[in-house]
Amino acid sequence: MENPPSRRGFLALAAATGALASLPSFTATAAPQRPTATTAPDPRHQLWWRAPADEHSLIEQGLPVGNGRLGALATNDPGRDVLLVTDATLWTGGLNDTLDSEGQFPYGRDDFGSLTLLARLTVAIPDHDLGAVTGYRRTLDLAQGVVTTSYVRSGVTYQRQLFASRPDDVVVLHLTQNGGGPYTGTVTLEGTHGEETSNATSFTGSFRNGLRYAAAVTAYGSGGTVRVDGTRVAFSGCKDLTVVLSGGTDYAPDAAAHYRDPSLDPGALARAKVHAAAGHAADTLLRTHVADHQALYGRFDIRLGTSSDGQRALDTWERIRARALDDTPDPELEAVYLQFGRYLMISGSRGSLPMGLQGLWLDGNDPDWMGDYHTDINIQMNYWMADRAGLSPCFDAFTDYCVAQLPSWTDLTGRLFDDRRNRYRNSSGRTAGWTVAISANPYGGGGWWWHPAGNAWLCNSLWEHYEFTASRAHLKKIYPLLKGACQFWEARLLTHTLPDTGREVLIADSDWSPEQGPLDAKGITYAQELVRALFGNFRTAAAELGRDAEYARTVGALRDRLYLPVVSPKTGWLEEWMSPDNLGETTHRHLSPLIGLFPGDRIRPDGSTPADIVAGATALLTARGMDSFGWANAWRALCWARLKNADKAYRLIVNNLRPSTGGGNGTAPNLFDIYQVEQGRGIFQIDANFGTPAAAVEMLLYSRPGRLELLPALPDAWAASGSLTGAGARGGFVVDLRWRDGKPTEVRIRSIGGTMTSVGYAGTSRTVRLKPGESVTLKDLAQ
Repeated sequence: MENPPSRRGFLALAAATGALASLPSFTATAAPQRPTATTAPDPRHQLWWRAPADEHSLIEQGLPVGNGRLGALATNDPGRDVLLVTDATLWTGGLNDTLDSEGQFPYGRDDFGSLTLLARLTVAIPDHDLGAVTGYRRTLDLAQGVVTTSYVRSGVTYQRQLFASRPDDVVVLHLTQNGGGPYTGTVTLEGTHGEETSNATSFTGSFRNGLRYAAAVTAYGSGGTVRVDGTRVAFSGCKDLTVVLSGGTDYAPDAAAHYRDPSLDPGALARAKVHAAAGHAADTLLRTHVADHQALYGRFDIRLGTSSDGQRALDTWERIRARALDDTPDPELEAVYLQFGRYLMISGSRGSLPMGLQGLWLDGNDPDWMGDYHTDINIQMNYWMADRAGLSPCFDAFTDYCVAQLPSWTDLTGRLFDDRRNRYRNSSGRTAGWTVAISANPYGGGGWWWHPAGNAWLCNSLWEHYEFTASRAHLKKIYPLLKGACQFWEARLLTHTLPDTGREVLIADSDWSPEQGPLDAKGITYAQELVRALFGNFRTAAAELGRDAEYARTVGALRDRLYLPVVSPKTGWLEEWMSPDNLGETTHRHLSPLIGLFPGDRIRPDGSTPADIVAGATALLTARGMDSFGWANAWRALCWARLKNADKAYRLIVNNLRPSTGGGNGTAPNLFDIYQVEQGRGIFQIDANFGTPAAAVEMLLYSRPGRLELLPALPDAWAASGSLTGAGARGGFVVDLRWRDGKPTEVRIRSIGGTMTSVGYAGTSRTVRLKPGESVTLKDLAQ
């Protein structure tokens, strides 16, 4: 490497951009408050199963818990409970700044890196073999964030609770009984990377990239003995038992320190956390966790109608299969599926790195595509739901990640993007600002290919969070990202003369319409739409913050000259490649040319967009089809919701709820979305678990700054009656909505920063003006 980055250089980049990240790492924290109140479970928010998970099929059957940083999948087997534990920062790889022979980034587990498992925890109780028990049931309570397992053996009822506490930063497994039966068995903690350990209660390790990590466990009980026995913790004759685990790495959000905190001792910190938690009764830890979890989960609720007693009597997997066999709607199942997505967001995106392709949950150290951050749809889709479904604080992990990576992204772009072997380099010979690769890791590194328009999509996602929250603190934090992306595109855009009119326009340089078509097309719709939105967002941000007025005018002038796609006279579709020909797969999974419909908002069926553009977008969406991978179905559903086609949007949601069998596309027994990569083999990819709920909310509430539309795509299956509480709306509002017989009966709008919006339904419109903190309730909107 001819010009390696230095700490001084990274500090200069961070200072120049203001990109000093606030993303916390594995750290010591103050003792949490200990609530005394408890809340009763609500069956509406519970999923349940009649059998434990197969240890060899945990990704399809295991139940997930997480505290935003630590995640675990559990078998919930009475005789052999296995937990696979993941830390969001346990990544191999590094900056990955040596390009291959084509000027692209290498993409392997050693150079680019991969998310990996932290530990394997096994709680073995030999005389509780599944064949010796009756009445087995396991339940995931989404509202409390607790997995409960119960069964009967020899007349004694046994129960265990599993949860991952953010306040205590531990995973807890608490075993109790009613009837006098003792617990006797072992607890075994193992690393997953060949760690050599001499201590049954902890281990430490390090990767070749220098990342240090550790995990620790402790166990305590009453009425018996708990002791270290060689490489295990043995317990005997206990009336109850509590197992506490913690762990983490020395990762830090500091590019100048190569994303490490040398002062952090992961082993000592992990042991300190488990011992601190073990100083409290399990019930105390549980109450602390539930209060923290419900503070987020309780912000939002949704009711889509009433299911039948017969549907409610089925366990979750039976219910999913029954819904696929019988087209009778099951509105409570569809509502709880949305809430499952919210549960995963709370469990997987707080106080650490954001969620990538598999979130916090792995079943091995070789996740497909490294479990990385794909920047051409997947990480963006992961966070579409957060603001819409009352979980704006969970978006912060995504924001802080981008801020922390910016110095490295800027450095790599400046040093490597103009490489003569890079097919996507700028024809102008100038490079400025920053961009990313299709795949990104937590060390500022890229993988696979350069993705020039990825910077605009990341920025537009960060901007939309501002539209929902009206947070100036957030706007200030992301402003350097927006400006740097604009600078990149100022250097990249080319002047092009339209042959039919002679008009000069600006187009994007050579690129690929993800993930298909020619590799070197200019003016692809995907880039044109993203850059147009980026320029508009930057101009508004600069005005809001009173910064860079002259540069904002420059960017505005560039935006005015951008080419916008037209409808092909050959296909009748919105063009994807600045060509009337279809140069790719008609039913391709990506909807890249429709990014101006969703998540963008330029193409609207309200009369503000030329009718031929709306028709062309509709025709292209129709051609893409109704049957694809889960994330692709979710994107399609969101686009149909924007076009106010309730039937198609709903059908795509139902398609994602179909059961996955034999590795096929669909929902696994544990509700994880399965992506079929080849015949007979499927993998878990989490984006559909977030994108599908986002589509459900979008069908009920459309928003943009200055405009709310109620029930824009309400399907017949949900029309009888329902409600939406705590839904975020762009423009800085939170909305509560009730409807009956397909019409809104009441809407309450609360300002969290917005001041004015119109509220529309079926051609009617009312204007609402509020001060932050104020609310208003409107009734009889359908009259």
